Amino acid sequence: MAGDGYGPRSVVTGGPLELAVLWGGFPLLGAGAGGLVALLAGWVAGLPWAPLQWLFNLLDRLPQQQAVGGMAAVGALAGLAIAGAGTAERLVVTVDAAQVRLRRSDQDRTVARVDTRVVFLADGHLVLLDGDGAELVRESTDLPAARLAEAFRTHGWGWADDDPHRSAYRLWVPDLPGLPAGADALLRARERAVRRDRRDDARELRRELGLLGVVLRDEGKRQYWRLTARAVAPGSEQSTSAEREPDGR
Repeated sequence: MAGDGYGPRSVVTGGPLELAVLWGGFPLLGAGAGGLVALLAGWVAGLPWAPLQWLFNLLDRLPQQQAVGGMAAVGALAGLAIAGAGTAERLVVTVDAAQVRLRRSDQDRTVARVDTRVVFLADGHLVLLDGDGAELVRESTDLPAARLAEAFRTHGWGWADDDPHRSAYRLWVPDLPGLPAGADALLRARERAVRRDRRDDARELRRELGLLGVVLRDEGKRQYWRLTARAVAPGSEQSTSAEREPDGR
């Protein structure tokens, strides 16, 4: 913990071991893989069905020491590139009594505790919900649940061990009644995006559905949905306010 304008804070990140694996392990693995490719170049060049025949033929014609050294260097550089990308994508969670800061690459978000009702991990994502059950944050992370729970609970946040609304989700099928106007079309588009692995499109469509009061949970390629407390589907007399569940405090 450290002190700042908001009082003591807790920082949850992968830590130095994760950095050591990224910056030490990946370059070493890359160098080893590159050297192995050079050593096997002659054998692979003799396989008529193998791809990149021109590359393996070129490596086979080079002196072995030069080929192995060159490919090991290329592999190490590739490992460094992967390490850099992995470092940039690490999620750093900083929690204090007033707010939580989430930093990843060029993204830096701050959410106030007063706006947050409950925090939990679900399906590999850190999720913050407001008082109506709408998602304030959904960030993919592999940070340990125990460390995140300790950080949030230490500063008085409502932490739940699972999604408190999990039982409210329903499997989406086309033309399902009970959805707000326009939601079915967005869910159809998102289903196509998920099946084609277009992640950016799927995230954007999730945000659009959130504006309509529709919260999603994915299981494989299937979409499950629920409504926030403020969302009332046309023609429906049912309010989701009755579905509110304990917030884990």
